[in-house]
Amino acid sequence: MIDKKELTSVIENALEGSKMFLVDITVSGDNVIDVQLDSLESITIDDCIAVNDAVHAAFDQDVEDYELTVGSYSLTDPFKVLKQYEKNLGGEVEVLTADGKKLKGTLSSVDAEQFTITVPTKTKIEGKKRPEMVDVEHTFKYDEIKYTKNILQF
Repeated sequence: MIDKKELTSVIENALEGSKMFLVDITVSGDNVIDVQLDSLESITIDDCIAVNDAVHAAFDQDVEDYELTVGSYSLTDPFKVLKQYEKNLGGEVEVLTADGKKLKGTLSSVDAEQFTITVPTKTKIEGKKRPEMVDVEHTFKYDEIKYTKNILQF
């Protein structure tokens, strides 16, 4: 079976100097490898081929048989790494909290420990007859949520 740490090292070396970054690697028991990449820009088929070639150069299929898929991370899938949060700063996201509450808002700040979304919320303001929309910030540690993902609007 192919060593995931060694595979990760090979892929990160192949990505060095590019705007791409590794999101996830899965290696099944029968050596089916799925590599998911993301980028601060777009990812082309040539980018995926370059990573594919780097893996094939490092791991001889005649020695250890494996199946390899290299692709870009889907826009609708939940974020898995900090760079995805950083990339989407200022964008619309959906967050599902650990206790099952769904919030939709703008990703307004990100750091290594937590992130903040700004959610427009109807709030009763003292002295006013009707509730008004007010931006409310919600800050979460990464272990307090089930997922964060992009909201695609057309």
